[in-house]
Amino acid sequence: MKVEVKDSNKDKEKERLKISYMLNVLGFLGFTGGLHRLYNGKIGTGLLWMFTLGLFGFGQFVDLFLIPDMVAEREIKLKLKAGLSPFGVAQTPQAVASEIYHSPQETLMLELLKAAENRGGKLSVTQGVIETGATFSQVEATLKEMHKSGYVGIGNNPENGAVTYIFHELT
Repeated sequence: MKVEVKDSNKDKEKERLKISYMLNVLGFLGFTGGLHRLYNGKIGTGLLWMFTLGLFGFGQFVDLFLIPDMVAEREIKLKLKAGLSPFGVAQTPQAVASEIYHSPQETLMLELLKAAENRGGKLSVTQGVIETGATFSQVEATLKEMHKSGYVGIGNNPENGAVTYIFHELT
């Protein structure tokens, strides 16, 4: 059993070469010369060829021998523009995040959520400090921010009167 592997880069280059030769022949047939140069990214000389009918046919003839190099050069430029090496391999490895970054505030929020879950959905500032190791001001500011965002409610502990933050989804 014979396995055939197609190289799409070679196929594209052959296709570009074929089209370039066809456009060059159009110049010989009296149509606008230089289309093959425009097709291969040679804008300046392509326009010159168009307005001088392929440098009066002489440039059009010389290009019959130069087209393979024009095509190869254009393919390389297109690959570089796409971030590939001339061989079609990615030049720089793709950046992949292995971890999600959490700001210190987000990390503290997650720790407070876990502490509230362990305490039946209710948490005081002091309990938050004990559970997370953060300062009183950090815990209080984070709990107030969570209250402003609607994540927690505020109540009082009936036994000692301490302000208690109530995580409704955890109660």
